[in-house]
Amino acid sequence: MKRRSLILSLLATGFFIAIATLIPDLAIAQADKVKAAMADLRAKVEKLGGPTKADNSVVEAVAKDHGGVATIFVKTGNEYKRVATTVKKEDGSSAVGTPLDPKSAAIARLNNGEAYYGDATVFGKSYDAGYEPIKDASGAVIGAYFVGQPK
Repeated sequence: MKRRSLILSLLATGFFIAIATLIPDLAIAQADKVKAAMADLRAKVEKLGGPTKADNSVVEAVAKDHGGVATIFVKTGNEYKRVATTVKKEDGSSAVGTPLDPKSAAIARLNNGEAYYGDATVFGKSYDAGYEPIKDASGAVIGAYFVGQPK
């Protein structure tokens, strides 16, 4: 009986060590997927000549190639509006034309011309996300890229 208990204890300990070792690797893999999708989105938009020339086919290609969701925002005043997106609203319709949530942790970073990588909740869904500013020739922020991998 003691031997069986010892074996079960050792197996349980090994299981917990394996899980503790793998969880950080899974988080790194998810972050790598977000960064790869972001690089692809930027490259595709730049190849077209900028965000005003991009349409849903660009974000759909990125989502197909990398999984997850992708969006291109154009900044109008203090608001970032989705002009191309694979994001769906709660009712299942396209989120094109909707603004980035003003409570988003990404807003302040984008307004400062900085990227944001971390957690994001978009229309009730949680993502490991990346937001990067789109700047004009003078360095002013004119929009943003977004990619997200579902949690």
